[in-house]
Amino acid sequence: MPEVSNPARHGKTVQRMSTTTITSVEQLEALYGLPGETSLVKELDRVIPEYAAFIAASPFVALATSGPEGLDCSPRGDLAGFVRLADERTLLMPDRQGNNRADSLKNIIRDSRVGLLFLVPGSGTTLRVNGRAEVSVDDALRQAFIMEGKAPRSVIVLHVDAVYFQCARAIHRSDLWNAAKHVDPRSLPTPGQILAVTSSAKIDADAYDTAWPERARKSMW
Repeated sequence: MPEVSNPARHGKTVQRMSTTTITSVEQLEALYGLPGETSLVKELDRVIPEYAAFIAASPFVALATSGPEGLDCSPRGDLAGFVRLADERTLLMPDRQGNNRADSLKNIIRDSRVGLLFLVPGSGTTLRVNGRAEVSVDDALRQAFIMEGKAPRSVIVLHVDAVYFQCARAIHRSDLWNAAKHVDPRSLPTPGQILAVTSSAKIDADAYDTAWPERARKSMW
C-alpha cells in the first residue's frame, strides 16, 4: 500500500486509506466490540445535579442541527452558565447576535432534533445532550436573558432525550487546554483575508479586519 505525505502531520507519512468500507452495524460491532457497562449507565433521559454542574460551568457549546439543506454545527459562547435548566428535562439557550444566517434556527423549525456538546475550560470531561428543540420568542423568556440591556431575539428551548458525559481521551489527546500549544492567531489567515478571496476581492481585507473589533464590541449581546 503506497504512502502519502500529509503536511498536517509535519512531514510524516501515513498509509493511504483502503477502499474497503464498513457497511453494516454488525461489521462495526465485530471490529469495535460492544460498549462496556460504564458507557451505558452514564446515559440518562434527564439532567441530574452532577450533569447540571457541567452545564453551569460551561461558557461554550457546539450546537448540531439537521435540516433539508443538510447538517450544521454552530458554536455558541456566552458567560458560563448561559444555558439554563428550566427543569431536569428542559434546557434554555439564548440566541445572541450573530451573522443573521440563522442556519441552526432554520433547521430547528423544520427538524427539531438537536445535539449539544458542552466544553468546560480546564476540564477533560465534556457533556453531550440530545433532544428536540423549538425556537421561542416568548417575551418573558427573552427578558430573562437580558445582557447589557439587550434581550436575545429568541430562546432555544431544548427537551432532553439523552444526556451523558464523554470521557476525556479526546481532550487529553488534543492537549486542548495547554496554553503552551495554543496557535498564534497571526499565523492563520484573518477573516478579512478569507473574505477577500471568497468575494473575489470585492471585500477589502484590511478594512474588514480593522473595523471588526469595534463592530464586535457593539454587537456582542
